[in-house]
Amino acid sequence: MTEANRTLPPLVAPAAELTREETLRYSRHLIMEEFGLPAQLRLKNARVLVIGDGGLGSPALLYLAAAGVGTLGILDDDTVEGSNLQRQVIHGVSDIGGSKAESARRSVLELNPHVSVQLHPVRLDASNALEIFAGYDLVLDGTDNFATRYLVNDAAEILGLPYVWGSILRFDGQVSVFWGLHGPTYRDLYPQAPPPGSVPSCAEGGVLGVLCAQIGSVMVNEAIKLITGTGTTLLGRVLVLNALDMVWRQIRVRKDPAAVPVTELVDYEAFCGLPPRGTPAGGSDAEIPAVGVRELERLLAERSAGHRDFDLLDVREPGEHAIVSIPGAVLMPRAGILSGEQLPGRGRELYVHCKSGGRSAEVTAFLRDQGYRDVYNVAGGILEWVREIEPAKPVY
Repeated sequence: MTEANRTLPPLVAPAAELTREETLRYSRHLIMEEFGLPAQLRLKNARVLVIGDGGLGSPALLYLAAAGVGTLGILDDDTVEGSNLQRQVIHGVSDIGGSKAESARRSVLELNPHVSVQLHPVRLDASNALEIFAGYDLVLDGTDNFATRYLVNDAAEILGLPYVWGSILRFDGQVSVFWGLHGPTYRDLYPQAPPPGSVPSCAEGGVLGVLCAQIGSVMVNEAIKLITGTGTTLLGRVLVLNALDMVWRQIRVRKDPAAVPVTELVDYEAFCGLPPRGTPAGGSDAEIPAVGVRELERLLAERSAGHRDFDLLDVREPGEHAIVSIPGAVLMPRAGILSGEQLPGRGRELYVHCKSGGRSAEVTAFLRDQGYRDVYNVAGGILEWVREIEPAKPVY
C-alpha cells in the first residue's frame, strides 16, 4: 500500500461511554455502520488544537464541536473586526472589538456544551509552541502566513503529532494532512519559503467568504478520519479547489528521503526572509524615512498648487484601491515593485502608502536599497488617512 493511500490506525483511544444526552445528540453518527459508537467514543476522548479562529478556524471549530470532539483548544490573540464577519462565521456583530478566542468559545459552547474548551489567547512562537502542542492529539493549522506554517510543521514533527493544513486566497483553496511519522510534512510540499511579498495574504488579495467553509469543512473531515481511523486521509496528497470553476484536483506529495529530521525550532521570521516581529519590513523605523498623513495632506496641497512635484504610490492591490484611495495616488502593487516588473521612474521624490504602513515600509526600504534617494513611507497608511483627513470614506 502506498504512502498516499495507507489507512492509518485510530489516533485516539475511545472514551468509556456516552451519556444519554450525548447519545441523542450524536445519533446520526451512531447509526452509521462504518462509524458508529466506537468512532464517536474516540471523538469524545480527542484533544484538538485549532490555530487561528479566523476564516478557516471558524467553520472548523463549529464542526469539530458539533461532531463531538471532547476537548478543543483555541489559539488566537487577535480581536474581532467588522471586516472579519464576511467569512469568520463563528463571530457576530456583538463580538466586534472583543477577543476572538473568547468569542469562539462562546459560540462553541452554545453549539455543544459537552465540549471542553481551552483558550490560548497568545501569539504562537518558538518559545511556546512545543508546550502548547504537547497537550493535544492533533493540530489544525488555519494560519495565513508562511512563518507560522513552518513553525507549526516543525513543532508537530518534533512531538510526533499529525496536523491538518488548509490555505485559502481569492477563489482558491488547498488542504492536506502532514505527519512526519507516517508520511510527508509541510517542508516536503514547500522545501523553501517563497520570497517575502511574492504571495499576498487574504488581507491584501481578498478571499471569497464561502471558500473558508469549503476548505474548513474538509479539514474537519480529515481530523475526524485521523481521530477515528476511518477511511483514507489526505496524507501524501494535497486537495486543491478552484472555486470559480468548482473543480477539485489532487497533487501527490512524497516524503524526501534525504530530508534531515527536525529536532529544534528556529527563527521562522528569519527563515522566511522577514524582519523580527515588531520591526517594519526592511529595517527599523530609524532606517525608513516616513511622513504622517497631516504632512502628506500639506504636500498634496502644495503639489496641486504647482509648488511641488512628486509621486504618491499606492502599493496595495487593485481591489483595495477600488474600495478607498487617496486623491492623486498612483496604483503600483507591491509585488510588481519587489519583483522588478514595475518600478517607478527615477529622479523623482516618492511617497509610498498601503493599508496600514507595513507593505509601504517594505517597498520604501527596497527602493532605497535600489538606489532611489528621496523615498518616504506614509506612516499608518490609508487607515490613518481616513481617520485623520477624510473620515467619511470607507475602510476595510
